[in-house]
Amino acid sequence: MISQVIPQYDSPHQFEPLLPSAKAMAPLLERAADLTSACASLGVAVGQGPWVELRGLLRRMNSFYTNLIEGEHTRPSDIDRALLLDFSNDKEIARKQRLALAHIGVEEAFEAQLDEREREAGQQDAWLYQADTLCGIHGALFKDLPAEDLRLKDDSLMEPGRLRTRQVSVGRHEGPLHSAVPAFLARWSAVYASARRGESTLVAIAAAHHRLAWIHPFLDGNGRVSRLHTHLCLYATGLTKGLWSPLRGFARSQDRYRALLAAADEHRHGDLDGRGNLSQAALVDWMAYVLDTCVDQARFMAEQLDVRHMKDRLAACLHYEDAVVGSGVKPQALLPLHHLFATNEPLARADFKAMSTLGDRQATQLISDMLREGFLKTASPYGPLSFGIPNRALRFYFPALWPEAEQDEAAMAGADARSPMKSNRRTKRR
Repeated sequence: MISQVIPQYDSPHQFEPLLPSAKAMAPLLERAADLTSACASLGVAVGQGPWVELRGLLRRMNSFYTNLIEGEHTRPSDIDRALLLDFSNDKEIARKQRLALAHIGVEEAFEAQLDEREREAGQQDAWLYQADTLCGIHGALFKDLPAEDLRLKDDSLMEPGRLRTRQVSVGRHEGPLHSAVPAFLARWSAVYASARRGESTLVAIAAAHHRLAWIHPFLDGNGRVSRLHTHLCLYATGLTKGLWSPLRGFARSQDRYRALLAAADEHRHGDLDGRGNLSQAALVDWMAYVLDTCVDQARFMAEQLDVRHMKDRLAACLHYEDAVVGSGVKPQALLPLHHLFATNEPLARADFKAMSTLGDRQATQLISDMLREGFLKTASPYGPLSFGIPNRALRFYFPALWPEAEQDEAAMAGADARSPMKSNRRTKRR
């Protein structure tokens, strides 16, 4: 019997190539150009739009999908409750709620830091690829979790924000020696942070995701950190505007995501497979998948946010609320609601009432009902109104954006209808 020799990775040259050869890069750069074009279309489609509310929704969706990739399925309604600090009595559900809440907070906080760095010096790339930034992302994801949430399979505790101090293996991949992790991260940073602006930056982001996961710098949480890092790198390019993320695409093709990620761990397959220690062909396949996923997500969101079709979607939703749900949300809200979506400018309550064409009492009740149901938002009891996106409106506003949230909302509606204690809100008013 021949025993398998597990390589000891102790030098950064052992995870070359970090980028493919010029010949292998050419089709990847074309894919990156396609992504740039898709994002330009997104900018035209969205106009001004309800960005703040939509970005909040997408952060919740991103947390759901990154949990899903980890096998940590969380109901969207559980995430919404976690945002209200309403955690389940079930310990496992509550743990997933805390993970989702942590992702939302870190995504928002680091996007804000990137915005600030762009205003000050435009140095996001160098900062994003620093080891201290990676430790900051990891620490922020896990620092507020209770000890039981940080317990690993060997009964030890993960240390948030700290590089690992012992050996790890993932599947068939043995991570680099823990003592060499800083050197590997330094090489990773030097290559990817120095990529030229434009398509080269996008290609580097795709490669960096795998090579960071390959280094496995932390005892646990590396997948979450790698995905969030990729999301933030794309945000820093200015292409996403916070309105799309590859996380949704990764989760919806997660078998391929995992398979290509694992394949890129493999050693070079002969002299025609690049000149590094690892397989160039597998790295190219991974990078092509990432870029194709990004193009798909950007194009999908451009379609979802096309204001030319939004008025019809709003009308369908309002009709359903009035004729089926009986929530008090009425078709007369169409004109002011479409105005809020198209302009992203808050609307005074008096103006909303006037645009609804309803009498004062009916219009006041309409606003109250729409606020209660989440179709409108306000910062104060008598303040101006802004666009809201309740989960049950998703199938009308943004069809197929977050199917799991639609299904969860439908399941809850069914449960409410069957429960005498919860049926009032869903009962048609006469």
